[in-house]
Amino acid sequence: MRRIAPDHDQLLAIVAEVFREHGYEGASLALIGEATGLGKGSLYHFFPGGKEEMARAVIAHIDGWFEDNVFAPLRDGADPSAGIEQMLAVTDSYFRSGRRVCLIGAFALDDSRNLFAGQISNYFGRWITHLADALVRGRHRPAEAMELAEETVAAIQGALTLARAADDAGVFSRMLRRLRMRLGLPAKT
Repeated sequence: MRRIAPDHDQLLAIVAEVFREHGYEGASLALIGEATGLGKGSLYHFFPGGKEEMARAVIAHIDGWFEDNVFAPLRDGADPSAGIEQMLAVTDSYFRSGRRVCLIGAFALDDSRNLFAGQISNYFGRWITHLADALVRGRHRPAEAMELAEETVAAIQGALTLARAADDAGVFSRMLRRLRMRLGLPAKT
């Protein structure tokens, strides 16, 4: 029986999970092939540049999701508080309440960082900038907004790491609750 190749988005999601589980260096083509059900030839058909192209495509895919679900609402929403609310809600959902590693953050910490430095820097830079701009529209002074935006993104990334290290997703949930207060949002009931 012939296997049906996953569509492009499904393929990227599967490859991303292999990178999350094994890191860039540990994600061999054999592991990626096993997870996707594709042989080396098929993987190179989809990604002629090999594993590096796969990682770049995964980063771009994640970046696109954040653009649509986090950055655009922060940047384009008429109500900056609603954009910040959405950022926290979808971040919680995306990272499965602290049970899912931030792959872009993981790439930033390992030896693959230099390969993807531009994409990584752009992703985090846009997150901080769009959040700071929303905070300014919400009546924070620009310098204070930038500091608070950096603190927020750093807290999210740190809470993801700590939740995983402690095997306690509650760490992430508690951090999001504290960030809500720090960002001046009403407490959730």
